Amino acid sequence: MPKHILIVDDSKTVRNLVAFIMKKEGFRVTTAEDGLDGLEKLYAADQVDLIVSDVNMPRMDGFTFIKNVREQEAYRDIPIIVLSTEGQDKDIQTGLTLGANLYMVKPAQPEKMVRNVKMLLG
Repeated sequence: MPKHILIVDDSKTVRNLVAFIMKKEGFRVTTAEDGLDGLEKLYAADQVDLIVSDVNMPRMDGFTFIKNVREQEAYRDIPIIVLSTEGQDKDIQTGLTLGANLYMVKPAQPEKMVRNVKMLLG
């Protein structure tokens, strides 16, 4: 059974690109356009093995989304990769403190992203 990845990003281009890369690697992909949509898709899915999330999004940003995910027992151990244009130390620190496993700055190289995903899915 392929691992299921949830991609949360308000940019359709980024969502499609990351989804394309992950599908090519044989993963099952669900996409969401902001944190709220991400939570809805997470709750609706039978299982999500890893989440890739942006930070700057309307309705609910990535940090709030990660905080929500981590506050729930059922989702506490899902690996989360932040993929954001915000590359400052304070942003990276915030992301990791809230519970992200990895923080990648856009544009992320596809090979590196695939490597990180596979490493986190171990």
